[in-house]
Amino acid sequence: MSIYWHLPILIVVVSIVYSATRYDGWNMIFREAFRWGLRMTLFLAGIGLTLFVLSTFI
Repeated sequence: MSIYWHLPILIVVVSIVYSATRYDGWNMIFREAFRWGLRMTLFLAGIGLTLFVLSTFI
């Protein structure tokens, strides 16, 4: 089993815990967790795409 199957669960848990340390209301926690999770996912996808392109052409 690949370790990458755990990545979405890890992103969700980390973003909820991080947001819960900053906000008190559940609505704000989930809203910020969604935003933060989206940014983290895009960042990791960008790194993965960059590494893929570099390994393909170099």
